[in-house]
Amino acid sequence: MSDVIIYHNPGCGTSRNTLALLRGKGIEPTVVEYLKAGWTKGQLQDLLKRLGSSAHDILRVRGTEAHELGLTDPAASDEALIAAMILNPVLVERPIVVTPKGAALCRPAELVLTLL
Repeated sequence: MSDVIIYHNPGCGTSRNTLALLRGKGIEPTVVEYLKAGWTKGQLQDLLKRLGSSAHDILRVRGTEAHELGLTDPAASDEALIAAMILNPVLVERPIVVTPKGAALCRPAELVLTLL
């Protein structure tokens, strides 16, 4: 499965564990360190569509400025959240894994096994 992508933060234990699970299954995914690479609007919209989720579902609150920016307000639009995620990539929860079987926010890491 060389067509597996993990949106990865090497500083995150769950992200590292997910990557290790993939490698343990003999899969060497494309690793996108999104904190370095950043996000585009198109990327985030595509991921949300694949996940069947809203931007609120992938918003990382812990350790971020999400509260201060008003992003945790249920009335905050996906457009506003996506714009904030582009400016501050850490606002996206991790890891997100995409395979031919689908996509998932792999928290806990073992959720990645459902995509294989």
